[in-house]
This record gives sequence, C-alpha cells and structure tokens, in this order.
Amino acid sequence: MKRPLPRTLRGQLTAGLVALLALACLAVGVTTALALRGFLLGRLDEQLAASGGRFAASLEHEARPDADNRPDTRGQSESTFGARLLNGITTQAAVVHDATDRAVALTPGDRRALADLPVDGHGHSIRLSTLGAYRVTAVNGDDQDVMITGLPLHPVEETVHRLEAVEATLFGAALLATGIAGALWVRISLRPLQKVTARAAEVAQLPLASGEIAMPGPLPDTDPRTEVGQLGTALNHMLGHVEDALTRRHASEERLRHFAADASHELRTPVANIRGHAELALRHRGAVPAEVRHALERIGGESRRMTRLVDDLLLLARLDAGRPLEHEPVDLTLLILDATDDARAAGPGHHWLLDLPEEPVTVTGDAHRLQQAIGNLLANARTHTPPGTDVTVTLAPGENGVRVDVEDNGPGIPEEIQPEVFGRFVRADHARSRSTGSTGLGLAIVHAVVTAHGGTATLTSRPGHTTFRITLPG
Repeated sequence: MKRPLPRTLRGQLTAGLVALLALACLAVGVTTALALRGFLLGRLDEQLAASGGRFAASLEHEARPDADNRPDTRGQSESTFGARLLNGITTQAAVVHDATDRAVALTPGDRRALADLPVDGHGHSIRLSTLGAYRVTAVNGDDQDVMITGLPLHPVEETVHRLEAVEATLFGAALLATGIAGALWVRISLRPLQKVTARAAEVAQLPLASGEIAMPGPLPDTDPRTEVGQLGTALNHMLGHVEDALTRRHASEERLRHFAADASHELRTPVANIRGHAELALRHRGAVPAEVRHALERIGGESRRMTRLVDDLLLLARLDAGRPLEHEPVDLTLLILDATDDARAAGPGHHWLLDLPEEPVTVTGDAHRLQQAIGNLLANARTHTPPGTDVTVTLAPGENGVRVDVEDNGPGIPEEIQPEVFGRFVRADHARSRSTGSTGLGLAIVHAVVTAHGGTATLTSRPGHTTFRITLPG
C-alpha cells in the first residue's frame, strides 16, 4: 500500500528538509566508503608489489631444494596466498598459516580464475572457494611460469562495513534530530501563516449574504519583506474592500427597506380610497352603463390586489427591520385545522388531507403570523396545482423542533427556480395570468416569518411530489 505524501505545507517542508539531508548523508556515506575501500586496496596492492612474488617463487621445489627454492614464509603476512602456474596450469598453491605454508586444495573454478588473471603486476580481486575474497597480483617467473601472490580482502571489507555501520548510526541520529528540530522550526516560521488562515476561516464563517456584517480587524505585524507578510497585506486589503462593499450594500438595503416601508405605508390610504370610491359608485341606484360597471369592478378588484401587495410589502419591511413578534403559546394543531378549512373552502376541487398527532402541539410565537405563513403554503399549493390534486398537511413534533410539511402530488416546481423559490416576486410561470391575484410574495413571507421565529423553511420538489417544510423551535 502506497503511503500518502504529507498534504500540509508544514509536513511537506519538513519532509523535504529530511529528504535532502538523507540524500546528502547517502552521498557522503557512499563517497567515504568508496574512498576508504580504494585506499585500503591501494595499500594491499603496495604490499603485494613489495613482496615481489617471493612466496609464490618459493613454492617451486626441486628434488633437492637449495637456498633458492626452499619454501620461505619469513616476512609474509598471515593468510598470504601463493600459487605457481606453468602453461596456464596451477602446479602449486599454498597459504601462510602459523609461519608455515599450507597447501590449498583448489577447485576447477578456482584454477580457471587463477589462469584468467592478467600477468601485469597489478592487483585484482578474486574469490577462492576455500579461502574467500583475495587481492592478488600475477608476475612472470624465471622458468617461463607465472607467480601469483595474494592477500585476504576480509580486513578491508570488515573495515569498510564498520565505517558503514558507524555512518548509518550517526546519519540516522542526525536525520531524526533534524526531523524534530526542522518540524519545530517550520512550525515557528509558519506561525504568521496560521494567523492568516485563522483570519480567513473567521471571515468564511460570517453570514455575508445579507444584513450588517461586523468584519474582523486587519492582521497585525505584516512584514512586506516576507512572503507570508505579503499574503497578510493582501488579505488586509481584500478585507478592507469587502468591508467597504458590504457597508455600501447594507446601506443600500436599508434605504430600499425604508423606501418599501414608507411607500407601502403611504399607499395604504390612497389605495383604500380608490377601493372605497369604486364600491360606492357600484352602489349607485341609478342606471350605470355596463362598460362603466365593468370598469368599476376591475378597479375594485385591482385595488384589492394592490391592498394585499401593499400589506405584504409592509410586513416584509417590518420583518426585515427586526420588528419584534409576539411570543405567546400557539396551538399549532388548531391553527392548521383552521387554515386547512379556509383552503378547502377556497379550493373545493382539491383533496385536502391532514396528518396530525393525537395530542395538541403548542409552540411559542406569533399566532397571526404563523397562520399567515401556513395559509400562504396552502394557497401556493392550491394556486399552482390543478383540481383533483392531493394536498397533505403533516404536523410532527420531534427532538429538534416541530415540523410542518405541506405536500402535494402536482406537477412540481421547475428545477431552475427552486434555489430562489423563497425570493420576492419569484413566480414559477412568469407568463401566467395574474387573475388569481398572486403577488409573488407569499413564499417570501413564509420564509421571513419562519426565520423570525428562529426556524427554517425548505423545499424538495420533483414531478408528482412537492414538499414545503417549515421547522419551528419546540
């Protein structure tokens, strides 16, 4: 299984530092081991050159040995190897042991290795089956033969391995110490970056969608000479621009909210006067032409629609301004029963179903506004579904609050407008007739009322199933 690489910048920097040091230690270790091995092999070659093949020459015994061909081990190191080759065939082979020479039994492979040695007086490394690794040199003898002298490589290999073990221990300790110290150093060095990250996370958690936002202050001690300081400076500039933009947006929203509230308040009286004059004219006992009566009826109908629009705008403006609601016990079961009866009277062609608990459910809030919110959900289901649609109202208390679902099996809401369905003046069908008197503010009022009560309003919709769900604190 492949180990994952560190993902944090601190982990990557520490791992990179340790990896670079490990490569440097490896290079130093390999270089020193090769250099020591080369030096020790050079010393062996010098010893072999100094011996001059005397031990190998002494292996040539005649029937009556004399002073020239008597076996001579004086001055030869322990385990010195000697061999004589005549016409490529090994005739004698011995090794120094306890100041005397001892014959060595050679395998065919050993004989071939000795026969293949170049006769150049230089050192070469071979491995003999009975003796191990040796450094040997081959020179020409006086009788058309070849004299081979060798010294064991075991001391060289042992010294090199000991150096490698020491280096491995030292380098391992150095890597461990560097990893710990490097992690602490990187942690200290990246502390300003952690402050930048914490400030960015703090801003990311702010509700920037609407309302007045209290932006956090700028980051202190941003040194422009460092990369982290440059990042902190850029973040401070960005936060300044964002705060300025949010302040201007909030001021614009406040002006628009005050305008909507003032306009709605001022329009209530003239709209009521228009409606009153239209109704008064319709009560005239004299003959009224049909065209005039129709016009007066249209004026009355539009004035009533405008009255609802003005009332809805004024309510939304008051809710946006944080106007406090009533906090009294509200029998939500009775409220849903009344709202459903009203919806059944307004839409007799629909099938109105109730799923209520046996015991009454009570919440704390504004009874009038909650009734208005549930009534708007039922009116929305009645208006935007054809006759014969089943509309089910479910009331379910739970641990996280009280849940009210309004479900229908109508055609559903187009997917492209579902994210903004609780917005103002949002309609599923922009081309539909406005004869129903819809203002496009019903669901916006639902969302505003529920939010003012500390709850949530959500929607799930697909063809054949649409559910509006409001959740209120229990």
